[in-house]
Amino acid sequence: MPQLLSPLPGTFYRSSSPDKPPFKADGDAVAVGDVIGLIEVMKSFHEIKAEVAGTNIRFECDNEEPVMAGAVLAEVG
Repeated sequence: MPQLLSPLPGTFYRSSSPDKPPFKADGDAVAVGDVIGLIEVMKSFHEIKAEVAGTNIRFECDNEEPVMAGAVLAEVG
């Protein structure tokens, strides 16, 4: 199953703000270029975009979870 990896260390967010729905939920279809989350590094937010397409995304890390560069954020089936 293809994996979507964190390009940098920081905090992973699944939505743009606490009162907004997640960019993608477990089980959603994903297309190349879809934003799946944000990585926050020192108050700077970086969009994480899917590099592969699939019919089912499954997140491997939780909202607001600290991640390291290269960590698996999600798998796409």
